[in-house]
Amino acid sequence: MRTVAVVLNPTKTDQHRLQGLLHAAATRHEWASTRWYPTAADDGGRAAARAAADGTPDVILVAGGDGTLRVVAEELRGTGIPITVLPAGTGNLFARNFSLPRNDEDSVIEAAFTGTDQTIDVGLAQLTHADGSTSEHVFLVMAGIGLDASMAADTNAWVKRRFGWVAYSEPIARSVIGNRQIAVRYTLDAGQTHSMHAHTIIVGNCGTLTAGVLLLPRAEPDDGILDAVAFRPNGWFGWTKIGYTLTLNRFFFRSRFGRLLARVLPRSRALPTTRARILHLELDAPERVQLDGDPFGSVRSVTLTTHHHGLILRTSQRNSGR
Repeated sequence: MRTVAVVLNPTKTDQHRLQGLLHAAATRHEWASTRWYPTAADDGGRAAARAAADGTPDVILVAGGDGTLRVVAEELRGTGIPITVLPAGTGNLFARNFSLPRNDEDSVIEAAFTGTDQTIDVGLAQLTHADGSTSEHVFLVMAGIGLDASMAADTNAWVKRRFGWVAYSEPIARSVIGNRQIAVRYTLDAGQTHSMHAHTIIVGNCGTLTAGVLLLPRAEPDDGILDAVAFRPNGWFGWTKIGYTLTLNRFFFRSRFGRLLARVLPRSRALPTTRARILHLELDAPERVQLDGDPFGSVRSVTLTTHHHGLILRTSQRNSGR
């Protein structure tokens, strides 16, 4: 009999209610009893994900935020085991980018049993830390240096749980007012090394932020390519240009008339974008980095690429193909 395994963050999910719903669904579809693997705070859920995969279930349902999902993906990539996502975090950016239901447990559970599978990329980040040590991690949505990493590291966890994205207003305001620029050298694929100064650099496998803001218009989660954007404001007026660009991105890239206008209008110098299969960044001084909203300390260099089609995502019929 087929089996669902559940990796869940018990601080963000009502396990008792979820158990009842899954038991009823498994009975209805004549699957075996669901297996449960709660995450532990000291490893972010790594042991739970590994134990779930060792049981070779037919699908793993991940109940938690983007951080829990990132850890599960790190353990599951390349295994061929599909995942279904029940979003339960603050931003739930992965769910937003795939238009997954965020307040509909019944739909998510039904998708685990009867959904459609699609392969997606897994971002890979090779980090060289300030002390010279190296490590490799995965990400599914975005990696960031600058404001993005400061938001992940400086936001109070209690305020974040209580007020959601409003909790990020303080680090955003502090970073914008300071307008500190990072000196960086970067290489795209096997090309030449370039240098620039930027306030923030974000590299993504997906392109949409909270509130539907389209940051990386050309990002696709299954094309083997990473999209990158640099925030390069020149004073307050530069931040106005960035806000204007982000506000209109969806119009420019998601409508026919907008795409026609985008061809003739000059590209934003305050918010330039690029694409590559491999992106290498060298920093003059250690800077903090984040992966899918989790802080990973300070780094001197970062190499970003993808495990092409490294993960299988199972969604309902109406969500398949995004």
